[in-house]
Amino acid sequence: MKQVVQSIRTGTTTVRELPDPIAPPGGVVVASVCSLVSAGTERYVVELAKKSLLGKARERPDHVKRVLQKMKQEGLVTTAHQVFAKLDEPMPLGYSSAGVVLECGRGVSDLKPGDRVAIAAPHAGVVVAGHNLCAKIPEGVTFDQACYASVGAIALEGVRLAKVSLGERVLVIGLGLIGQIAVCLLKAQGCKVLGTDIDPKKLELAKSLGADAVGLGSARQELAAFAGAAGVDAVVITAATQSNEPIEFAAEACRVKGRIVLVGVAGLNLPRPPFFMKELEFTVSSSMGPGRGDPSYEDKGVDYPIGHARWTAQRNMQAVLETIAEGKLPVDRLTTHRFPVERATEAYQLITSKEPVMGVVLSYPETTTPPRRRVELKSAPSSKGFGISMVGAGNFARLVMMPVLSRLGGFELRGLCSAKGLHAVFSGESMGFSFATTDLREILADDRTGAVLITTRHDLHAEMTIAALRAGKHVFVEKPLCIKPEELDAISACVDELGSKCPMLMVGFNRRFAPATEKLRAHFRGLTPLSVDFRFAPGPIPASAWPQDGDIGGGRIVGEACHAIDTCTAIIGSPPVRVFAESVGPVGGVETTDDRVFITMRHENGGLSNISYQAGGDRAGPAERIEVFGGGRTGVVEEWDQVQLWKGGDVTRASGGKDKGHAEELKRFLDACRSGGSWPIPWGDLHSVTWASFAAVQCLRDGAPVGS
Repeated sequence: MKQVVQSIRTGTTTVRELPDPIAPPGGVVVASVCSLVSAGTERYVVELAKKSLLGKARERPDHVKRVLQKMKQEGLVTTAHQVFAKLDEPMPLGYSSAGVVLECGRGVSDLKPGDRVAIAAPHAGVVVAGHNLCAKIPEGVTFDQACYASVGAIALEGVRLAKVSLGERVLVIGLGLIGQIAVCLLKAQGCKVLGTDIDPKKLELAKSLGADAVGLGSARQELAAFAGAAGVDAVVITAATQSNEPIEFAAEACRVKGRIVLVGVAGLNLPRPPFFMKELEFTVSSSMGPGRGDPSYEDKGVDYPIGHARWTAQRNMQAVLETIAEGKLPVDRLTTHRFPVERATEAYQLITSKEPVMGVVLSYPETTTPPRRRVELKSAPSSKGFGISMVGAGNFARLVMMPVLSRLGGFELRGLCSAKGLHAVFSGESMGFSFATTDLREILADDRTGAVLITTRHDLHAEMTIAALRAGKHVFVEKPLCIKPEELDAISACVDELGSKCPMLMVGFNRRFAPATEKLRAHFRGLTPLSVDFRFAPGPIPASAWPQDGDIGGGRIVGEACHAIDTCTAIIGSPPVRVFAESVGPVGGVETTDDRVFITMRHENGGLSNISYQAGGDRAGPAERIEVFGGGRTGVVEEWDQVQLWKGGDVTRASGGKDKGHAEELKRFLDACRSGGSWPIPWGDLHSVTWASFAAVQCLRDGAPVGS
């Protein structure tokens, strides 16, 4: 399939050939017929991409702050590499299209192959999205019209937040694409509408679409004639400007207790006098409606009960389509330009030029062939022998794992798999992979692939690990091994069943391979029992983030604190057998406390470890510290850099180089794969560390220690 992508670093817009996606649980795959370029939003993205590095930094000071914090924690070289790698990532463009359903994922019952749908998805020949971001196209509505549904839902949500009713007078500031749609929707609800813009041609269009009055700029004379001395009942701002003028004009235009909704972009310096004197209501409309941006709604397909959220993103899309079908939203008259997707770059040159433009529609060739889920990236296979493939091309894979692989060398890079294909093609080309795919089966069937690296979201680890082992591939799976006890049982059963023929299995517990950890282990070698204290303060993330989701990320104990559990196990040299955990007490407004916890573990050889996993601090503060005691010796590691070892009253100081062991763990895994040596991490450790993370979560729920 072809997809339109934007390079943030170079500013170029291109059309790339990508493998077709697979329908995930709760999602659908749609063959696009048309998609709509949202000129305002997408112009901003393209123009930002074309700015210099300094210009980009000025636009996003929040990103600059994060870079500075990362530089302090991980060093200049690592940070610079990751920043430039991030800038090199392609960005998909678009979010409003229409087409025909090709496949439905598990759990989708309201759609079927062959259905005509509008979908909130990028500009691509074949797209995938959760079924809550799809709406069936009514009879009589064409694909050209239906591709306006997602953009129209943005305008409709703004109109709904304005809480308008029959006969009210409403001012629309900004008559771009969304502003024109807002005019039509307000008229459909029986409102009187005044539209203003700085472009006279847009005023003419709004008038032809039913606006009762129009005015150029801050049209005070037209406003007085339209609303009289009382003022308008509501204002919908769909302009895109850094100026504060739209807010000031809206406040001036409103009657007492009037309502202002910001759908577009404007300065947010609210002038206190008119807001105070009139008791004005101000709302910022976020997007298409409730559910947009909520992973449970978008990815899992969990709908909001209609009694609690009457107009969700999907229901707003459906309402827009019905309004089009009734002839009250003539979007055909908004389309000013059409391009086949192959010429999409011309469309983006157009929207960033000074030429008048409103609705730009991209068209796609009819899909008549079976899905193509593999794209060849190199013309001839490498002769390096042992081949590795990777599943997952997210941030960790691209910014951490792939740079390590490029430095190690000595093997052939075969397939790179990602859910939607874009990052698989981009990273696959830059790294030298032979092919990109969206289907794990392509990798498992590749006879040149000897090992598979799994770096997907955590909920996929167990299933993919078992499939790869059964296919005879060595497996490196990024932590955690799995996120549910029953998954650990299934992996254990697979390892037992394969027995001596079981390929190698390794989990990305990189910290046990860090130089600082190796120094600690050497300092305490042969001494038992040891006591270890590991403070791990990774910084907070929202409770809505996927790592916090027990069904996807497993929660932060299973998904991240497992690093500390494994490191303590490696230092003590013995698996945990008894676990007790306790978190901070609930506080008003705090949605989870599982990421602020103390975990105490008794190890089989009598050693004791305590993990302080604290996400409640400042990200700029110290993140990781290890203290080890035993046999008359003491060892301390601070931030994987400062190592202090005490023995006989003397202290030895060394540096760990801020190296967390990612390169060493991959080197040992690949060396063992090629030489047939023992597993770098024994299966007993992999199993017991994973069990201990589940035990800690269970203890938080039950309040009693787990284990013997």
